[in-house]
Amino acid sequence: MDTFYDKEFCLEVWGDFACFTRPEMKVERVSYDVITPSAARSIFEAIFWKPAIRWQVTKIEVLNPIKWTSVRRNEVAALADKNKKQVFIEDKRQQKAGILLKDVRYRIYAKLIFIPVKDRKVQDTSSEHNDENPAKYNAMFERRAKNGQCFTQPYLGCREFSASFKLVENNTDELKPINEDSDLGFMLYDMDFSDVNNTHAMFYRPIMKQGVIIVPPVESKEVLK
Repeated sequence: MDTFYDKEFCLEVWGDFACFTRPEMKVERVSYDVITPSAARSIFEAIFWKPAIRWQVTKIEVLNPIKWTSVRRNEVAALADKNKKQVFIEDKRQQKAGILLKDVRYRIYAKLIFIPVKDRKVQDTSSEHNDENPAKYNAMFERRAKNGQCFTQPYLGCREFSASFKLVENNTDELKPINEDSDLGFMLYDMDFSDVNNTHAMFYRPIMKQGVIIVPPVESKEVLK
């Protein structure tokens, strides 16, 4: 069990389409060139999450060439709530264009960060705190990922673009990252929820070298808050 205390996990994820939406595009959906750290984190969380942990993405490998496609979609510009029993789609329908990624495949690496009881914003009443440790949760994630289990369906940026995944335990024989270097400009890193009254976006500037992006930790100076 000691080998599970400080372990970096690797997932290979893929899908037909993806959209990691640029927040500066107010109307039409336009994707970043590659998966964002927040989207990568959400895939790990879809497989396993507890109030006692958080996921820190450490590296992203781009396995398929970056390819784009343009689509038009019908969206509904209204939300049903308890005061509205129904929404007439024909009255609220909007047609919007989207610039999406297609045929994407990544290897994403992440570590499970254990959160002490006193620092948790949400308490886990289903577990006994006295036997909690990082090894316990690492082992639980590995077992679930090996079996293809997830709490919710992982997705690639938008929920309609579902993701397939597998746990990579030895990638020596796996597909190599693309042979490409690129400065990807400023990209959404994640949302900062540390202050519930002042939630804001964090950004960073990823540099892709031979298809590999090193993701800095959230407390790094490279992350702009």
